[in-house]
Amino acid sequence: FVQMLRSAKKRDVLQLLRRAPEEMLPFVVEAAVAAQSAASLAALSDFLDFGKEPTSLLEKFLYAAAFSPRPSGELLRLVLDKLDGKQLAPEVRETGIVALGSLVGKLCRQKLRGLQEVERGVETILAGLRGAEEESEVVIYLLALGNAVLPETIPTLLDYAEEGPATVATAAVSALQRFPARHISGEVKRAMRRIFHEKRKSYEKTCRLAAAEILLDNEPSLMDVVNILLAASALETETATFLLLKVQNSLRADHHPARKIMKDLMRDPRINNYNFFSKAGISSSFSGPLTGDATPPLRGAQGCPIQSAPSPSSRFKGYLSKGWASRATQIAVTIEAQGMESMLGESVSEGEEEPELMAGMSAIFFDVQLRPIIFFQGYTDLMAKVLLSSGEPTSVVKGNLLLMDHHQVIPLQSGFQVAVKLQGGLGLDISADMDVSIWEQELKTSINARGSFTMDFQAELDAPFLQATVRRQTEVETSIHFDTVLRFSSSPVLMCLRLREEQVPYR
Repeated sequence: FVQMLRSAKKRDVLQLLRRAPEEMLPFVVEAAVAAQSAASLAALSDFLDFGKEPTSLLEKFLYAAAFSPRPSGELLRLVLDKLDGKQLAPEVRETGIVALGSLVGKLCRQKLRGLQEVERGVETILAGLRGAEEESEVVIYLLALGNAVLPETIPTLLDYAEEGPATVATAAVSALQRFPARHISGEVKRAMRRIFHEKRKSYEKTCRLAAAEILLDNEPSLMDVVNILLAASALETETATFLLLKVQNSLRADHHPARKIMKDLMRDPRINNYNFFSKAGISSSFSGPLTGDATPPLRGAQGCPIQSAPSPSSRFKGYLSKGWASRATQIAVTIEAQGMESMLGESVSEGEEEPELMAGMSAIFFDVQLRPIIFFQGYTDLMAKVLLSSGEPTSVVKGNLLLMDHHQVIPLQSGFQVAVKLQGGLGLDISADMDVSIWEQELKTSINARGSFTMDFQAELDAPFLQATVRRQTEVETSIHFDTVLRFSSSPVLMCLRLREEQVPYR
């Protein structure tokens, strides 16, 4: 369908969009974005009215643009024009901002930083960040900077990480985690030390742990590892348990940058002893191989860190990734629930601010941070969701994406040429469901990720007296389910986690 659209005129693409049945329209929009021909983009520009179209269709368009493997300046300009100066639904605006970050980052990686559209995209994000008044707005712009991964924005992210309120600081540090090791400079590490060791002010524990992860995952020094381990003994039990388990994980991972230092440190009995590593918290952190076969093509990691608090709050993050070096194939899902103690009539620790009742989810898929989903925020919102719930799962992202799009002509020594085409498409459906039972004091979450990947490879030799074509098609289907049950009827909170993976048909 994409190949057909690439040879179609604007008039024909526009007619397709206008006449497509309602259930087929999202597919046609996604294919037109993937085609990225001048005609298809012009047709999309005429067809899409951000003031009238349903929110779901606009989000499909924006996510299709965000996941584009090799976006063009024209695609970025189309997204910018559609977002510019319009009154948009909050979810469309937020999706648009994170999509902008992804497009800008991919164009810069194609060495197209000098394009006028890229300059405009960067300025749009930074101007929006400067003008944002609500914390939730600031967080979205910081997530967009995390998608863009531009080295020149690191000082801005450091400023928000050190000086911002709790949610803003956590988002800024999370954005910094997206940068490769070569950009984690001495300045970044000094800021992360100040955050983790709370040199200037106190920070929320999620933010401190993310800062510690940056220090441990990017060519750590011996003193950094020692100081983090020593600081763990002074942290409250759950945070210390979580951090120590993360450190122990680095010993099991063959390619972890802290592994050699950790092995040397474990020879020191003052650190490697039962008293130090026997924190009795219920937090957990696990990571291991994705498959039993350790051959390089299949080598990957799955992980499940669960960070609990003394009160009934928790943060669960599940991730599946292939290789330490590349995050391009990473799937990371974070579920966060807080403020449950207010429902039980419990009081928070002295000096701590009472967290608002909230549950939400955030996901990074193929190195693109998606718009965070809030299941409920505040007691009134929770009651409304419980009473008015349709029973249907919340769709996080659903659609068809072109993940590979490569065309190359290879000259042979004989003087002939071989044309190579490679396309890879992904049908994706990630949904999440959260069920809160006030009477049974239980919180259940279920995340379902289903995907179907198809790859088409073709090599063609065309000579006056000879024609030869080699073609290979590959299809894979898979689905992964994360289920959690959090029972907060008593202390300590009980949590059950299940990861289900169905059979993977491979053709």
